[in-house]
Amino acid sequence: MTNRQILQAMSGLMAGMFVAILAGTVVANALPRIIADLGASQSSYTWVVTAELLAMTATVPLWGKLSDLYDKKLLLQLSLCMFVVGSLLAGFSHGVGLLIFSRVVQGAGAGGLTALAQVVMAAVIPPRKLGKYSGIFGAVFAVGTVAGPLIGGVLVDTSWLGWRWCFFIGIPFALLAIVLLQRTLNLPVVPRRNVPIDYLGALLIVAGICALLIWVSLAGNQFNWASWQTAALVTAGVMSLGAAVYVESRAAEPVIPLGIFRNRTVALTTVASLLVGVAMFGGTVFLSQYFQVSLGKSATVAGLMSLPMILGLLVSSTVAGQFISKTGRWKIHLVVGAAVMTAGLGLLATIGADTHFGVLSVYMAVLGVGVGMLMQNLVLAAQNDVPAAELGAATSVLSFFRSMGGSIGTSVLGAILAHRVTAEITKSLKESGVSAGAGQSTGHGVPDMTTLPTAMRSIVEHAYGTATADLFLVATPFALLALIVVLFIKEKPLKTTSGMERLTAESRDTAAAESHDTAAAAVPDSPRPVAASVDAMETTEAGKSLTPRTD
Repeated sequence: MTNRQILQAMSGLMAGMFVAILAGTVVANALPRIIADLGASQSSYTWVVTAELLAMTATVPLWGKLSDLYDKKLLLQLSLCMFVVGSLLAGFSHGVGLLIFSRVVQGAGAGGLTALAQVVMAAVIPPRKLGKYSGIFGAVFAVGTVAGPLIGGVLVDTSWLGWRWCFFIGIPFALLAIVLLQRTLNLPVVPRRNVPIDYLGALLIVAGICALLIWVSLAGNQFNWASWQTAALVTAGVMSLGAAVYVESRAAEPVIPLGIFRNRTVALTTVASLLVGVAMFGGTVFLSQYFQVSLGKSATVAGLMSLPMILGLLVSSTVAGQFISKTGRWKIHLVVGAAVMTAGLGLLATIGADTHFGVLSVYMAVLGVGVGMLMQNLVLAAQNDVPAAELGAATSVLSFFRSMGGSIGTSVLGAILAHRVTAEITKSLKESGVSAGAGQSTGHGVPDMTTLPTAMRSIVEHAYGTATADLFLVATPFALLALIVVLFIKEKPLKTTSGMERLTAESRDTAAAESHDTAAAAVPDSPRPVAASVDAMETTEAGKSLTPRTD
């Protein structure tokens, strides 16, 4: 494909990616109003968020495997259609039950978009050229992450629109993506073997993942970490995944081919993606809360304050991609990115309620630069080192473990935050002798700062500043571990052929080998003629050539 054809095809992919990001961010500021209008409980609030995350994370490996077996373009359009259906159901919901179900459908569609966009990119662009297009991914990520909460806040505060438009707003983008993909994305059809789908393995994988994600999402909020619910969910998750490993090891076409983990690059990039998810997502998800509670900013301003990190990510991913395409060297960017990300988290571990925004911006920009150099290039390294027939599985495995790490990090660090806030408030109250009064926060919910007395407000601001810094301090060792893992990845030259070209060549070679084997099996064994055997001899015996007689 020419550069123009690639950019045209990417237009549909980027529209789909924007839809997937928007689904998770646009409702951030609207959920309190949604739950109040539907008359739902706090537990329902949690499930509206968790349902989309569960469905997206659990279905990523399935979409990735399907992309190795079926038409990638059709699967992309199917995932967009699922997102449209889920958005319509959510927008017209009059009860929290239907809203949660619609979020599951939305999450399944977003999982397909998350996995398939990167798979299709690898299919049409050679790894050597893929780096220079990664900046576009970064731009879409930045716009979706920053614009989502802002759009959600504006829609909720506009009387003639309301929260339902938080779900309707993504539908035009999804429909546009379907049309663009139909017109611009032309992938050659490569014949594949007719193999049965491993439904049992898929069911066990989804069940195990969901059990563990429900545990890490609700533990510390709905029930204690050390409780019978924890024991039940962990046991169910581990047993389901153990059974899935057994089934997958014997399936003709497993959902997650266990053999790809024998590849050193895939194994190490998977571990690094998990650690990046814990460190990056687990640490930064609470920044908005820190801006609002500790620094006293509004929700809109808090969304804008994250721009330095997003801009750092965008610039570093673009520049690193250009250098990789030009030089073919990629490991140095992984190492530097992991080191800079570790430094950024370490710097953010020093913040407090009185940290100047200029200093905070520098720290966030450092973190964004590190993440931009590391996150997308881990996928590039794995895609470059697997057969074209396993591109989907390898890409989705990395995306899945990154999302899994983010879920675990968010839940665990959230529990740490609640504990540290409670401890700091209790300590400050004892030292100052101030009465908490109405509106005291115990760390189990975000306090309404406007209802707190001045003395109490300063205590809460200090508590959240200290606790947020502690979160980054806890996240820093995970980034350091990611740096150590990245050091052991072996750099290999980037391939100059796209995934579809490699897949076509692999299919041709396989067909030729099978044809040769079939032809060889069809020829009966027969004794060779003596003369032919003698003529074929080119050996010597006692220094003399053995030649056939000519008389």
